[in-house]
Amino acid sequence: MGLISSVFLPLAIAFIMFSLGLGLRIQDFSRIFYQIKDISIGLLSQLIILPLVAFLIAILYPNISPEIAVGLIIISLVPGGATSNMFTSLVRGDVALSISLTAITSLICIFTIPLFSVFAFNYFMNDNIEISILQKSLELFAIVTVPTLLGMLVNNYFNNFSEKFKKSASIISSLLLAIVILGAVLKYSSDLTNYFQQAGIITLILNIIMMTIGFYLGRLFASSSKQTKTYVYELGLQNGTIAIFVAETFFGAGSFIIPAATYSLIMFVTGIISIYFLRKI
Repeated sequence: MGLISSVFLPLAIAFIMFSLGLGLRIQDFSRIFYQIKDISIGLLSQLIILPLVAFLIAILYPNISPEIAVGLIIISLVPGGATSNMFTSLVRGDVALSISLTAITSLICIFTIPLFSVFAFNYFMNDNIEISILQKSLELFAIVTVPTLLGMLVNNYFNNFSEKFKKSASIISSLLLAIVILGAVLKYSSDLTNYFQQAGIITLILNIIMMTIGFYLGRLFASSSKQTKTYVYELGLQNGTIAIFVAETFFGAGSFIIPAATYSLIMFVTGIISIYFLRKI
């Protein structure tokens, strides 16, 4: 995507994460200590169950290309984003838990994404790519963690400004996400039907399975239905913008980017449909 991938995409991610930070306070991280069960379920599901499910789908799905398989794994490694927070709010879930999970996984992912993305590439491509995991972790730290922390600091020390700017920041973030996805779609528009045939079903499968797992994990272990709703979106709606960035900067885009683009479109449809059902529980 040329200029989009080298300049616009990192800036878009940075702003989206800054916007997320505007909804955070330092005490949000204290939930690790006083909401241990709900946080633990969410973190274990996102960091372990989600990648494992994606890996199993990539192995078992017939005739999947190695690039699509790697792209699917990348989706499973990125954190949830403002989208999961928004949908959680719409179904009256535990928004504070959603934001906390997104924030914590955003900190952890700067280490897990480079490590397991490279592993997935080497496994599915049957090749050893030379990538500095430390360098990629630092890049992710710069565009994911630093803006989130800055947003959190603004919210803590300039709360009046933060409260006024949150709504606008959320709208801008949604527009930036739409532009990134549209850019990816337009770049590969000539092969879009073919790519949806390759990645559309498999990304839909991942999305549906993880939303279902989130629901039943919540039913079994969550403190209340509010946390159940939260798990559905934290496990089912991932940050497609970061996934596109990883595919672009780690592996030079190509077919690696397609699952992130199809997933980002599909998750909005399933997210909207799920509102009808989740608002009833």
